[in-house]
Amino acid sequence: MKPPPRLQSLVEEGLIDTVVRQLMSGKEAMVFVVRCGDETRCAKIYKEANNRSFRQAVDYTENRKVKNSRSARAMAKGSRFGRQEQEAAWQSAEVDALYRLAAAGVRVPPPYNFHEGVLLMELVTDAHGDAAPRLNDVAFTPEDARAHHSTLIAEVVRMLCAGVVHGDLSEFNILLAHTPGEGDEAGRDGPVIIDLPQAVDAAGNNHAPRMLLRDVANLRDFFGQFAPELLATQYGPEIWSLYQTGLLTNDTPLTGRFTPQKHDVDLSSVMREIDDARAEDAARRLRMTV
Repeated sequence: MKPPPRLQSLVEEGLIDTVVRQLMSGKEAMVFVVRCGDETRCAKIYKEANNRSFRQAVDYTENRKVKNSRSARAMAKGSRFGRQEQEAAWQSAEVDALYRLAAAGVRVPPPYNFHEGVLLMELVTDAHGDAAPRLNDVAFTPEDARAHHSTLIAEVVRMLCAGVVHGDLSEFNILLAHTPGEGDEAGRDGPVIIDLPQAVDAAGNNHAPRMLLRDVANLRDFFGQFAPELLATQYGPEIWSLYQTGLLTNDTPLTGRFTPQKHDVDLSSVMREIDDARAEDAARRLRMTV
């Protein structure tokens, strides 16, 4: 197919050879299948802020670092330059998170390049070499549901140990990969986590605990449809409690049980959780229509 304008410069730079087809158009980006030499990869083109349905909520951008003080001041003022810098920071957040998580061994698509608002990364495939399905498009046996849930809880822990909380993790942004082969190649089968522009720093964002709990609850609720016993687990509070006390490692055994300490109820926090739950439900419904 004819390369879209945003990909034409990558063709001219020799970063990609041909554009095969459009894979999807989501809330913050369009994704194309491209050829790079003998390899098939995907190119994620970030949409401009005014064309996105996912707004850059302050909860996600809190304490994100920018390259210099001039940019920070402009972003705070909301000037045209500031909006451009904010957009660049939003796009680079996913790139930074992918490199960071790939280095930590998290199951994410390895990134290859980021050029003029286009992210080149591995194409996650199924057994036939086609683009892998999202979890919400797959039905699972109870055994598979338990296995994939366990894998993803371990990935959430690995991400947190690397200092990252996904912030929007659900069945809509996890792919089910299958790579034919043996050894290391076969080991890539299973869930792969995608869509990280809203990832937050676990230690630097005050909303990280709430986002981590929501991410884990989304996994519980989805896989609980196929393995109902998962609905009674409390991995989120357990994981965050271990992280807060410095006891969480990639190999920390988890039980899925948690007994909270008694304390006075913070009514304002409760109301915020209710509002966030409503907003999350609305966002999930919107994703289902994309």
